[in-house]
Amino acid sequence: MKKIVLYILLLSAPFAVHAQFDKLKDSVVQLYGVIMTADSLKGIPAVSVIVKGRNQGTYSNDQGVFSIVVLKGDVIEFSSVGYKTITIAISDTLRGNQQSVIQLMVQDAQYLPATIIRPRPTREQFERDFVNTKVPDDDIEIARQNNDVAKRRVLARSLPASAGEAAATYLRQSATRYSYQGQAPPQNIFNPLAWADFIQAWKRGDFRNNN
Repeated sequence: MKKIVLYILLLSAPFAVHAQFDKLKDSVVQLYGVIMTADSLKGIPAVSVIVKGRNQGTYSNDQGVFSIVVLKGDVIEFSSVGYKTITIAISDTLRGNQQSVIQLMVQDAQYLPATIIRPRPTREQFERDFVNTKVPDDDIEIARQNNDVAKRRVLARSLPASAGEAAATYLRQSATRYSYQGQAPPQNIFNPLAWADFIQAWKRGDFRNNN
């Protein structure tokens, strides 16, 4: 008995698959048409034609013509900037597999708040405001200010030493240490040149506490 049932199922399987394929084929619809303005009947280009609920859609061409494959029962949305969005539904009882549509779209006007432009009360006030307007420095002016002697001195005290400066300082210290190895190095407290450098540095503010 089981073999007979299994044999019947195997024989009926191709017919069931064929019926499902025919049903799916009958539900497919080629939707095409033209999208125009409601007032002047001109084709609207680049209108978005989207099947709601599925990641499927297309755009109208320069003349407003479009074509898309949908299913019976789908809801189609037409949207474009400056026009009101419109949706249509494909009938479940549609006969055949093609449907044409002439879709009219109404412009959606957006009113912005009014802007009132008034002139300056007097010429004197305009000249005063023009002269006192703070104009931000450009790159050339910023570079010129950074090359100022006082500005470079401040930057030299605040910025860390570069690799070349650190290497030069280490070499000078090593040379001094090797020159006086085995003997006491001279003291610069009685060196007039060292005192002159110290006084100049004091005047420049090199020992000033920035904090």
